[in-house]
Amino acid sequence: MDMVSQVAQPGVAVQRAEQAWERLLMGLQAQWRCALVLLQAGIGPVVLLYSGLLAAATVATGGLGRGPLAGLLGVAGLLAWPLAFFWWSRQHAAITRSRAAAWSGLLLREYHRSVPGLVQDERGHWWTGHSYFRDKRVAESVLLARTRVSDPATWRDVRWLAGNAVSAGVLALPSVGLLVGGGLQMTISLARSYFGRSPEDFVQAIFWAGVAVLGLLVAPHAVRMHSEWACRLLDPESSAKQEKVRLTKRVEHLTTTRADAVGSQVAELRRIERDLHDGAQARLVAIGMTLGTIEHLMETDPSSARSLLAEARQSSARALQELRDLVRGIHPPVLAERGLGDAVRELALDSALPVEVTVSLPARPEPPVESAAYFCVSELLANAAKHSGAGQVWVDILFRAGQLRISVTDDGRGGAAPERGSGLRGIERRLATFDGVFSLSSPLGGPTTITMELPCVLSSPRTSTSSERV
Repeated sequence: MDMVSQVAQPGVAVQRAEQAWERLLMGLQAQWRCALVLLQAGIGPVVLLYSGLLAAATVATGGLGRGPLAGLLGVAGLLAWPLAFFWWSRQHAAITRSRAAAWSGLLLREYHRSVPGLVQDERGHWWTGHSYFRDKRVAESVLLARTRVSDPATWRDVRWLAGNAVSAGVLALPSVGLLVGGGLQMTISLARSYFGRSPEDFVQAIFWAGVAVLGLLVAPHAVRMHSEWACRLLDPESSAKQEKVRLTKRVEHLTTTRADAVGSQVAELRRIERDLHDGAQARLVAIGMTLGTIEHLMETDPSSARSLLAEARQSSARALQELRDLVRGIHPPVLAERGLGDAVRELALDSALPVEVTVSLPARPEPPVESAAYFCVSELLANAAKHSGAGQVWVDILFRAGQLRISVTDDGRGGAAPERGSGLRGIERRLATFDGVFSLSSPLGGPTTITMELPCVLSSPRTSTSSERV
């Protein structure tokens, strides 16, 4: 076994060395790409700015008496400058698209409008869609200029001309600076160390070598982020697609939760109908039949009538209690009157396990959220009493950053899972209706902690902040 480990360790070391070498090579390649990005982002704006200033200066010198030829050249330069500007912005964007596809695999599509054709009328004039021209070349030039200027894709290219300069300065420049600066400082420190000027120079060389390596490691991420930034500015459809995907998932989620909510409501109505039919309704029918029998026995057998009357009184009391329990199952009066904290404390009092309740709510949540939270806690307390084998339960209710957060913890045997039943799936569906989050931590041996978060807005300013062991 020792020989195997000794043989395996060098193999692992060689594999790690190869991986590190591959990362450094990728960093060198990414550094070259960052340099190309900086060159592309800088040379175009500098040339355009210099040519524009040169043309303006030429016009100014011609106006100051330097000669009509200088003035004409300056005017021609100023007229040609917008054409050069739009031409370079389009070429600049095309270069970025090709590099994004080659470097990051992002396909940035072009959305430039095609130039429509000219229409010649019976007089021989050329119609551009807005005006007539006698000369065809003039009409083509005007139509081309109008199409390009009115094309949104042209202005996206112009926006990228400025955006690329910013992104290159923020992403590519620091990476190249780390490599170049670290490499130069490392070389200087090594030279000083070699000629024995200071023993600390070798330590500085190691530090600057780390800086250069950091530049190599950062460069691939800089290239990827630069391509993603170009995708956002040059291909708005990509961002729109991402938003469409997000909205589609959101609609699917809402459709599912709505179906679950409708199903839960139907099941709840059936439960109420079944409880009424099998409980209070049956008792009331029996009471009616008993009262009819008492009516016939009042004159012939008063003692039997009195005993039946006592039974009817007991049945009516039981029917009334069943109705109260049914109403409490629909919406507990204590929840409507005193809020979530006191309603959960009442649940704790009725629980078979000792429950410690901690509530920190500056105000009351919205009634639907409050009701959902109450029944989720009720279900969890019932599960803890039936299945966990716990001796203590803790319930914490608080409100933070627009979220009602409830955690229920027990010291039982653990191992709880939603797929095993125990009503956890129903709790998840109930919370999903409100975009709530359900998380479960239940390792074998315990403890089990269930956390529920529901986004909500607090309403009535009724403060309840306390801790109570019941």
